[in-house]
Amino acid sequence: MQLTRIGNGEINVDVAALGAEMQSIQTRDGRHWMWHGDASFWTGRSPILFPMVGRAPNDSVTINGRRYQMSQHGFARRSNFALVVEESDRCVYRLEASEASRAMYPFNFRLDVEHRVEGRAVTVTAEVTNMDDKVMPYGIGFHPAFAWPLPGSGTAPHWIILDNGAEPARHALSGGLVQPEGHPSPFRNGELVLDQSLFADDAMVFPTGAGEGLRYGPKSGPAIRFSWDNLPNLALWSKPGARFICIEPWRGTAAQVGGSDDLASRPYSELLGPGATARYSFTAELQG
Repeated sequence: MQLTRIGNGEINVDVAALGAEMQSIQTRDGRHWMWHGDASFWTGRSPILFPMVGRAPNDSVTINGRRYQMSQHGFARRSNFALVVEESDRCVYRLEASEASRAMYPFNFRLDVEHRVEGRAVTVTAEVTNMDDKVMPYGIGFHPAFAWPLPGSGTAPHWIILDNGAEPARHALSGGLVQPEGHPSPFRNGELVLDQSLFADDAMVFPTGAGEGLRYGPKSGPAIRFSWDNLPNLALWSKPGARFICIEPWRGTAAQVGGSDDLASRPYSELLGPGATARYSFTAELQG
């Protein structure tokens, strides 16, 4: 696997050409803050979700009246990106439309994924450019998996604490599709203590109301300050028994149960005009 390492003396980050996927975050004291990709649970570490988030009915989508096969979370995470920028503290991987991609998604596009370190933080930015002459619908999201428990935190309970103190409604998944009706929030005054039982029925999806930032970790000790931009949806996911928590900001969710298979009609889909560019990002700052 082709890997690019960036660092600054405080943290090192490894990024793979396959999927432009971040593989590890390590502080100078040797601690690893990301999930290690144990194949008995889940091999992912921080996939980029494009050109759709989640699943489609029967793994197919309709685009401009034609049907295309597309598996969960789109094809970017299984595509080889080209390294176009490599500096000590940042790298950029690029994916462009190809004959193979057009068979699933009939648009000319460019997807640049930048990883940059500053202090004890890493920022991941995805830049989508519509190189076509027609409006381009898509969904995009991030799926980073952090260690649970965090290194050095022992057995202390871990919390997700939303910056906005909200109690966003939870939407469940059914066969990978989002149920349209909301359920009572698991948050209380913006706080949620994590427990494996929360994920017995797959991810928890919060289409609105989660804000743009949170803190993950025990109430005292190591933590991650996590913030995101231009991504209105949030999901939390783990697999019972696994030692990770995925904090996933998205623009666009899975198709709704009983809803349309049209990509442009999926909840929160982006509709990018010809020649336009849109940017999405998250920052994970390590504390303690």
